[in-house]
Amino acid sequence: MNRKFKSIYIHPAICLLSILFATVNLKAQTTTDSTAADSVLLKQIEAQMQAAPAEKPSGTQTRSSLSFNPDIGVIGDFQGSYISKGEKNFDMYLNETEISLQAVVDPYARADFFLSFGRNPETGKYGATVEEGYLTTLSLPAKLQLKAGKFREAVGRINPTHPHALPFIDLPNAYVNLFGEEGLNDEGVSLSWLIPNKAFYQEVIVQTTSGFSESPAFARSEGNHFVYLGHLKNFFTLSDNATLELGITGISGPNDSVRITNIAAGDLTYKWKPVAMNTYKSLTWQSEFYFSHNNQTANISTNAIGLYSFLQYQLAKRTFLTGRYDFAEKPYNSSIKEQAYSLTWGWYATEFSKMEVEAKTTDDNIGSRFYQAWLRWIFVIGAHGAHQY
Repeated sequence: MNRKFKSIYIHPAICLLSILFATVNLKAQTTTDSTAADSVLLKQIEAQMQAAPAEKPSGTQTRSSLSFNPDIGVIGDFQGSYISKGEKNFDMYLNETEISLQAVVDPYARADFFLSFGRNPETGKYGATVEEGYLTTLSLPAKLQLKAGKFREAVGRINPTHPHALPFIDLPNAYVNLFGEEGLNDEGVSLSWLIPNKAFYQEVIVQTTSGFSESPAFARSEGNHFVYLGHLKNFFTLSDNATLELGITGISGPNDSVRITNIAAGDLTYKWKPVAMNTYKSLTWQSEFYFSHNNQTANISTNAIGLYSFLQYQLAKRTFLTGRYDFAEKPYNSSIKEQAYSLTWGWYATEFSKMEVEAKTTDDNIGSRFYQAWLRWIFVIGAHGAHQY
């Protein structure tokens, strides 16, 4: 027997104990290494949390860190004008610069501010004013919405719309005779209610304002008399291509005779925009009618009427043609009557730029007929909110 290599016999129990001991020892070593690595990682996370600014939980945040600033837009309104009467027939000017600041405040309210840098046509100097600045609720129950601040009041279709968004350059005679060039734009509160009507859209608006706006029909009272307004809007979808809107407005407030002026107004708007060619063809027919009852003294009052009606047709993708008729009586002297016809050609390059040319002729029963013409170039930079439909 070769004794160079000796056989070594190891009992099975001893082998099993050795394997168990090695496994336990390796596991302990692995656990120790893993714990050390976790400790280092935890320290790194804690250091990063201490260095980073504290943030609110996502469940309570209403606005991301990138949207704390409001949407800002600037609208420029450059005009050139001609009038056949007077010594100065031609003029060119930057009519208005409007700056808009709009943002959601929180889940409950939205804020809108419009600052206007306008030109005084008499002096040619520019002045700054808050054209609108109001807060609107977003979550009132029962389909109610409250607005408070300075805003354009809900009279028909023209008054709530900023002038640069209208399809003509000048304002209708009847509208100017009652509400002035700036329209009814006053400080107060407005409450609207969306009527739960499944057949068609209905909205009721009631407003109370201080009467501070410079309007021929109303004046600011020295006492506790305010301007009260109620408006009912009815909107019908006639087909996939056409809609119809009918509105009724009533206004009552103090005048400069320290008495009351009452105005009733109605507006009708028909829009046709075929689905198959909605980029190239459309038609809008819009009219408003005004009736004014002005109490001047205990025994003297004046009734006056006024209206405008325009038809706008889209000739091509960017080209529009608008014809308008005006009739107006002076609210303090209904014997003075005005009639006017105007035609406006508009080229809408994009939603941020448009050019318009308007020609108008006006005749009244106290003077001779005269002619006017305007050129307007509207341009927008920054955010551009949607216009009222």
